[in-house]
Amino acid sequence: MNDVAHKITGAGQPDGIVACWSCNGPIAADALFCNTCWAVQPPRPMDHFARLGLDIRFAIDTAELDRRYFARQRQLHPDRFATRTPRERAISQNQAVCLNEAYEALKDPLSRATYLLKLRGIDTNPDGCNTIKDPTLLMEQMELREGLAAADTREAATQMLREAEAHVNQSLAHIGGAFAAGDLDTAGRETTRLKYLVKLVDEARTRRACFAPAAAAPAQS
Repeated sequence: MNDVAHKITGAGQPDGIVACWSCNGPIAADALFCNTCWAVQPPRPMDHFARLGLDIRFAIDTAELDRRYFARQRQLHPDRFATRTPRERAISQNQAVCLNEAYEALKDPLSRATYLLKLRGIDTNPDGCNTIKDPTLLMEQMELREGLAAADTREAATQMLREAEAHVNQSLAHIGGAFAAGDLDTAGRETTRLKYLVKLVDEARTRRACFAPAAAAPAQS
């Protein structure tokens, strides 16, 4: 079963017809505006994917995510409602907040994986970011951090940064494959691993910045 086929219980894509708060006309539950009076509609409970009109899956087209987000942002930005009623201004603000939350959760692969797992009732690393119960993951992180601590030149720190980034790319591939196969256990373990790897990349960049770049060789006359 691929990740598109997973059905989420609870808040998903709202179905059915509801009444517009302004004119009581019938509108689709996921409509942004009433097609009778064109009043902006309040945000309704739905998952972040549905709010942006995307399938529930880890492998998303980020360019399409951006396109859908900015298109909705232009429609719902509070500045467009500056001359409307206080209620419409408040609704547009709530819509903008929900839209931003959805975009922030989905644009980053780590937060997207974490959110997908949360939708399925899985809390990655619930004991806190300083606890690693997986012995394989613990050993890997210890070795990587020992290597980073031993990096005493800019070149060594750069090499550790490249190694950490390669691990991140590998982890992302594993997460994508696990979600596509419906293997949530592996997706959960690998998402926990990715959290530590992303932190390692940041630390490697910080360590490299501690060393001055190599001086350029003097030009030959």
